[in-house]
Amino acid sequence: MTKEIRLRQKRKYGERFREIKEFLRVYRKNRLGMLGLSLIIIYVIIALLAPYITPYDPFERVADPFLPPNPEHIFGTDELGRDIFSLTIYGTRISLFVGILATLLSAFIGSAVGIVSGYFGGLVDDLLMRITDLFLIIPGIPFLIVLSVILGSNIWNIITVIAIISWPSTARLVRSETLSLKTRTFIEAAKLAGATDTYILFRHILVNVLPLISASIILTITRAIILEAGLSFLGLGDPTKISWGTMLYFADRYGAMFSTNPYYIIIPGIALSILGLAFVFVSYAIDEIVNPRLKTRRLR
Repeated sequence: MTKEIRLRQKRKYGERFREIKEFLRVYRKNRLGMLGLSLIIIYVIIALLAPYITPYDPFERVADPFLPPNPEHIFGTDELGRDIFSLTIYGTRISLFVGILATLLSAFIGSAVGIVSGYFGGLVDDLLMRITDLFLIIPGIPFLIVLSVILGSNIWNIITVIAIISWPSTARLVRSETLSLKTRTFIEAAKLAGATDTYILFRHILVNVLPLISASIILTITRAIILEAGLSFLGLGDPTKISWGTMLYFADRYGAMFSTNPYYIIIPGIALSILGLAFVFVSYAIDEIVNPRLKTRRLR
């Protein structure tokens, strides 16, 4: 590769760094975005420190079933006499774990399919896009339920199932951007300089579609967390793990709303809603920065 190409790459990476720095500067001024990010950080800290901040072991019976809130158990107890506050804290770990891991797996599959399809085109593009279209037209929730029943109620199976139904939208977005990028001058220059397809895919295409992938990840995390909660609420979650979805399932099964402790349903529901809203705030802030029309529209 010539010296001129290397200098051009250095300038491009320098511009990329300045763009990221400017993005962070603008993002810090967005109140909703900072609120969402702060809430997510709080949830992550709670998940990491769960063993140290829970007053009771969430797997042990510590009092009578369905006790109302009291000084010893601020949210009361469940049908087995376990502390609901401790269950909610531990539920943060599984909900975040499933949401983040399923999203990363989905982003990896979708990005790989989109980049390869958009860059190589032809028969490869036709084949990959027909597979993508097939997954897009399949009803998501019924397909999710069927796969969960077939694979079994295991946390890793749930992650795999959520990733399987979530990757097509990312693939479509990445493919569109790749089709635009591969016609750019710097791609042609890299080919003339003797760069291999693998080098171009990783050093040029992937680097330039990363912002798009990142924005897609934020939205997919929210969807993955809600899907896990929905599966668990339907009784298809991992019964050996504590998540907000499994809490809602057992709360509904044992009639917590009509017992002396409706907090069994209210607390995990609120926790799930706030986390989902936090990711929505972050996504909205990113969209507002990337698409200035949203900001102009809000100021009118």
